[in-house]
Amino acid sequence: MEAALAVLRRVWGYESFRSPQDEVINTVLTGKDSFVVMPTGGGKSLCFQIPALLMPGTALVVSPLISLMKDQVDALRQNGVEAAMLSSSLTETEARKVLAQLHAGELSLLYVSPERLMMPDFLSRIQDMPISLLAIDEAHCVSQWGHDFRPEYVQLGQVRDWLPNTPVIGLTATADHATQSDVIERLRLREPEVYIAGFDRPNIKYVVREKNKGTRQVMEYVRSRPEDSGIVYCLSRKRTETVAAFLNESGITAAAYHAGMSSKDRDAVQERFQRDDLRVVVATVAFGMGIDKPNVRFVIHHDMPKSVEAYYQETGRAGRDGLESEAVLFYGLGDVVGVSKLLQEISNPERRRIEESKLRSMQDFCEAPTCRRRILLGYFGESLAEDCGNCDVCDEKPERFDATGFAKLALLSIY
Repeated sequence: MEAALAVLRRVWGYESFRSPQDEVINTVLTGKDSFVVMPTGGGKSLCFQIPALLMPGTALVVSPLISLMKDQVDALRQNGVEAAMLSSSLTETEARKVLAQLHAGELSLLYVSPERLMMPDFLSRIQDMPISLLAIDEAHCVSQWGHDFRPEYVQLGQVRDWLPNTPVIGLTATADHATQSDVIERLRLREPEVYIAGFDRPNIKYVVREKNKGTRQVMEYVRSRPEDSGIVYCLSRKRTETVAAFLNESGITAAAYHAGMSSKDRDAVQERFQRDDLRVVVATVAFGMGIDKPNVRFVIHHDMPKSVEAYYQETGRAGRDGLESEAVLFYGLGDVVGVSKLLQEISNPERRRIEESKLRSMQDFCEAPTCRRRILLGYFGESLAEDCGNCDVCDEKPERFDATGFAKLALLSIY
């Protein structure tokens, strides 16, 4: 591990590893498969980036979002690491240049989209090349049990047929027990070493507020923290635009971010946010994976997320520098009704059942009169010795009220 520590200090400027980074790196260096669950900001990327610099050949890194790939490649290049990406965002000339670098053995890491990796011509191209390792980032996307299932991830297990002797590492910030088992099976990991870092983010305060005038409540909260920047999550593209417009009208620099925007416009928003030229990004779930902005002081959910996993991952964008931050969710039964209606449109009965179960867990989190952190960690199989003292429930026990009437109205609106 001395060589790995030397690379850590020389390239990244850190003095020591966080647990269990050193153990994961050692596993990869010995050629074994591994599966890593580590909170946002825990340093997952180093678990494959450092081995990539110590092993002969090129490491392939699969990532679901172009913006995530771009961020990591840019950061690596700034540190003097030979890295590149292959995705639909490149021109034909740019893609040919990257492939030439790959063939010449000039790249330590190549980031690829799952669609590009699974192209037959690309698989045949890499079959006889010195590929040091295969890293599957955001590995939960392969699982139907995960909160962010992506069909393009489903075929990734087949890469094993083309690279039978290459160690594979799957990484995610969020996976319950069912998702972990499913990911390991679908990626065809061979007797992997499993590393699960603690899910607790003690510097994040979890707060749930009753929603009445959601957009105005968001504005008032942001105004109360004039020196801070943050992210506001909404469930629809239209909502992101209306909330961003309202914040700007209220004197708060904000911009919408969603998958319906051009990649150029999305990149511009992301870069402004990274440079602190933008206080607030109002986004759908398209924004967030891999965002490496350490001083996000708050994450607000204008709408309730569809699952506890999504909530955990999105709130995990806050406080990556370890300083005190807040996760505020504005909750109303109208959110439950809205998401329930969306779930009725899922044609696969098993998939719909899974999503409905996840929604119920999220609703339970919002309505429970007990420590939010206990519930959150319990969902992922962790226990807390005592109440956290850093959530709205611990601060002040919520008032209880009879929600029977609301529940009946909600059911009527669905059925």
